[in-house]
Amino acid sequence: MAPTSTRRTRAALNSRVTVLACLAGLALSSPLAAQPLQILPPKPAAAKPAAPRALPLPPMRPPGLGLPRVAEAATVQAASVGAAAPTVMEATRTAPTAPVTRARTAAPATREEAIERLNAYLNSFTTLQGNFIQHAADGRRLEGRIYIQRPGKMRFEYEPPATIEVIADGTSVAVRDKRLATQDIYSLGQTPLKFLVRERMDLAREGTITGAAVDGDVLTLRLEDRSTLGGTSKIALKFDLAANVLRQWVVVDPQGYETTVSLYNLDTQRRPDAKNFVIDYQRKL
Repeated sequence: MAPTSTRRTRAALNSRVTVLACLAGLALSSPLAAQPLQILPPKPAAAKPAAPRALPLPPMRPPGLGLPRVAEAATVQAASVGAAAPTVMEATRTAPTAPVTRARTAAPATREEAIERLNAYLNSFTTLQGNFIQHAADGRRLEGRIYIQRPGKMRFEYEPPATIEVIADGTSVAVRDKRLATQDIYSLGQTPLKFLVRERMDLAREGTITGAAVDGDVLTLRLEDRSTLGGTSKIALKFDLAANVLRQWVVVDPQGYETTVSLYNLDTQRRPDAKNFVIDYQRKL
């Protein structure tokens, strides 16, 4: 299947929406039939008046007399509970609770505090894996999996139709292209993303910090790295203050081309397979 057809099929599958309809039935009960009156013939008059007798007092009025059966049942139930403790619903009505609020991490007040916030996050894990979405300078949108194991190991595994793999084994970075049957090797220190695989992170030493800003819950830290291949690269790191996680980075290479990578489904607990970081320097593609 051609790449265009694959993308159309994937888009069609993603656009489907399942709608569930629920039907509710109503049970109707018929009213009770009215009871006919009994008319008795008059009794013949007695020859002699009956002797007067004492009439008993009427019984006490039952509670809830004349109320519907549902209300009567509720009355009986309330009477049976007596002085028991109030139910959860009653306690909720009588004692209002304060609204639940989620604690929000305060935004850094200075550039130094912003750098320390990012350093603390990047140094909090030694392994990481998750999904990424990459927007290239030519408008292409690529997806895949990212794997990191400190120090020095990293892998970008792209989904089809992309044919590229990027692997760092602790010393070098290999960029493989299966379609072109090429494998290019670079020094890890020449790549702009070497900060992701440092054993101990200190962003202030990775390059020149050019700015820091907070927009809502997103902290953006900008720096320049003059040691990358071909000249100076500009990097913007976007950190989610509420979730305490790195969400995105934007790299502008020495030629001025911009690449944006967004991260999601990050897992810092599972250890990636060591085979993900092996470079075959003699590989023939």
